[in-house]
Amino acid sequence: MEERLRRLGKKKLSNELMFTEQHRKNIYQAIDREQKSNEEILIATLQLLNEKRTGFELLQMLESRNIKKFINQEGALYLLLHELEQKEWIASLWMDNHLKYYYLQDKGRKVLMKAEETQLKDSPALKDLLGGDILYE
Repeated sequence: MEERLRRLGKKKLSNELMFTEQHRKNIYQAIDREQKSNEEILIATLQLLNEKRTGFELLQMLESRNIKKFINQEGALYLLLHELEQKEWIASLWMDNHLKYYYLQDKGRKVLMKAEETQLKDSPALKDLLGGDILYE
């Protein structure tokens, strides 16, 4: 196997890959399918905060749900959490282990229940319910 790797290293690869317009279109569509809407991210965040979690735990769980918005942008998650605290949808507390835990409050539970009932991810009603552009780019 090492010999094959050495031989591969000696081969010169083209600096530019040639893609047809259709290939490009397919790639962009695949990328768009992977991205979650702000409403989906917000609902997932609220669902995960049914139990007390640290920001780091929440980040890992969102990534496990294929939500990639916060990869290399962890600060954006904390901005979202702060905004949700301001709306009184979630609360936070510092524990003896010097970790800050976030959890869902009654107001957040009601919003989550209504959002899950609509089940229309991109509906204007859901966007209004969730408060519009709460997620930071």
